[in-house]
Amino acid sequence: MRTLHLTDDVNDAVPITPVTATSLPSWMAAHPDHERWLAATGFHADPGSFVFVPAHDGRVAWVLAAPHEGPAVWAFAALPASLPPATYSLDQKLDAAAATQIALGWALGSYAFTNYKRPKRLAANLVWPAHADRDEVARIARGVFLARDLINTPADDMGPEALVAAGERVAEDAGAEVRVLRANALLEENFPCVHAVGRASSHAPALFDMRWGEESAPKVTLVGKGVCFDTGGLNLKPREGMLEMKKDMGGAAVVLGLTQALIDADASIRLRVLIPAVENAVSGTALHPRDIIRTRSGRTVEIGNTDAEGRLVLCDALSEADSESPELLIDCATLTAAAKVALGPEVQALYCDDDVAALALQRLSIAAGDPLWRMPIWRPYRRMIEGRCADLDNFPTSPFAGSIVAALYLAEFVRAARTWVHLDIMASNPTASPGRPEGGEATGLRALYAYLRERFG
Repeated sequence: MRTLHLTDDVNDAVPITPVTATSLPSWMAAHPDHERWLAATGFHADPGSFVFVPAHDGRVAWVLAAPHEGPAVWAFAALPASLPPATYSLDQKLDAAAATQIALGWALGSYAFTNYKRPKRLAANLVWPAHADRDEVARIARGVFLARDLINTPADDMGPEALVAAGERVAEDAGAEVRVLRANALLEENFPCVHAVGRASSHAPALFDMRWGEESAPKVTLVGKGVCFDTGGLNLKPREGMLEMKKDMGGAAVVLGLTQALIDADASIRLRVLIPAVENAVSGTALHPRDIIRTRSGRTVEIGNTDAEGRLVLCDALSEADSESPELLIDCATLTAAAKVALGPEVQALYCDDDVAALALQRLSIAAGDPLWRMPIWRPYRRMIEGRCADLDNFPTSPFAGSIVAALYLAEFVRAARTWVHLDIMASNPTASPGRPEGGEATGLRALYAYLRERFG
């Protein structure tokens, strides 16, 4: 299990004193012996900067650190990877909420994916801030680490079988019920789209189906897109388009990390998790453009583009999820490039027709530093997915509104759920920022966790 780099050992801990450009002059006035040193280093307490302050014997007496601007979770989240490996303590009185967020940010900032490469250095440790909710920090960090690890693992080691196995480990630890459909069993059980997308690969497609919690509790169903590698199928992607396609199962990774966090919190819900796990490959059995498939719902879909495969595997899973009329149905998917063009990598697209839920999700996501932005489910655009020879086309006839149109396609398969939430996510950090190293990221996980905890306890 990954360490959080949070400790109770206060021996030889170096104090970190938070300062800002406004408070720095007061600190220097109270410590005149160090004024010349700070002037020589050029430290001005710019957000995110820090400086070592030496003692008279040459040891480090303090670290002066200017917090990053924005949510508390990221205030000092760059320090674990920036400070020399040692133990530090935060010289600041914090309330319980701030202490918990800062401890979580430190834990997330200590993450490194080391399965294939030794780390260049170890992360620094922080003495647990007083009043931090340690259990909450541990369960959220554990979920995020699981999602990051799954996304970062290359497709050769994270195919459909491995993704299902990761789900089975989460289920086994929780004592949850699991059913897995593989290969032709998907056809026998009427999941034709999942089978059609995955049938060209030597790695058999599968549907992971897990249930946990008291049957009398509110029904919450999570659906995660598990395309373990997306070549684009016969509508083959160019080289640049394929380089990051190991992360196309990011929706499934976020769902599994969220599942683990909710179970660790003993959430008061009846949880169901559905993950269609496939590889969109090229072979003699691959889907062709203009093939027509009858979906689980009975509606037919014409294949306008084999590279729009995520909405195909999701539509069957959503139909099954919706059949139980859950209180809340959430799907997460790396669904469109249009979403990241519109919002960039740091803000995830949120689709939800329930105004109360959408506003709560957006509010909690911004407070958590895991921002979601509500996008319109603009029904007039449905004309873009009208099929020529089938009920629907999986690829719009227009180059506009790609993320909205993909959400409209999914909406066709949700009718009975009281609240439906669709996240079109990035699932990665293209560049490093405080607490968020370059690579796989659990985008949306902490926002969804905060919402589920607030709504259901």
